[in-house]
Formats: sequence, structure tokens, C-alpha cells
Amino acid sequence: QVQLVESGGGLVQAGGSLRLSCAAARRTWNLWTMGWFRRAPGKEREFVASVTWNYGVTDYADSVKGRFTVSRDSADNTVYLQLNSLKPEDTAVYYCAAGRFPPMYDYWGQGTQVTVSS
Repeated sequence: QVQLVESGGGLVQAGGSLRLSCAAARRTWNLWTMGWFRRAPGKEREFVASVTWNYGVTDYADSVKGRFTVSRDSADNTVYLQLNSLKPEDTAVYYCAAGRFPPMYDYWGQGTQVTVSS
């Protein structure tokens, strides 16, 4: 059974930083893309960032470019999302996902809450 488990969310003041982790267990992810998405209250889920597991090619939503950094650690099967210069509008539940053929994603984590206070 594939498991994606996010952690690292929390409450932070505007301008602060957080690092989210996604532990990707029970599979070889070499040909997959790992994505981060978020859903803010009253809004639809939106793409945040992604990284290909084999070559580490990254992609970002315009709203987070220059502030967020996605990376992966093959040694421990973990994907990270570094969130810097956080804004109140970054408040959302952040989800990790794995897709063989993005933008279709096959597996999702349970989400971790990020709250940015002004």
C-alpha cells in the first residue's frame, strides 16, 4: 500500500518560514513526479510545486516562485517544500501527491495545515 505522509505544518507569522516534509513509503518512485498542492478555505485545490524524482526537475506556481523551494532526498524517500517569506494568503492545507503522468496524480497524502498570521 502506497503511503504519503506530510508533516511540518504549523502557525507562523507573515515573513516567516516553514519546511514541509512528505515521506513516500512502500514504492520505488524513480519514474514519478512528486507534487505539492494546497487548498485554502473556500477555494479549490491549486498546484504549488513539483519535482521529478529521477532528475530533480522542478516547476512552481507563479504565486510561489522565488519564495518556495521543492526538493527530494532519494536516500530516505522524502520530498520537501521549503516555504519562505510566507504571506497570509499562503494559509491552506498543503498536500503531497505522486503522479506517473502529471498533471494526473495517483496518490495523495492526508495534508498538513499551514496558517500564516498577519
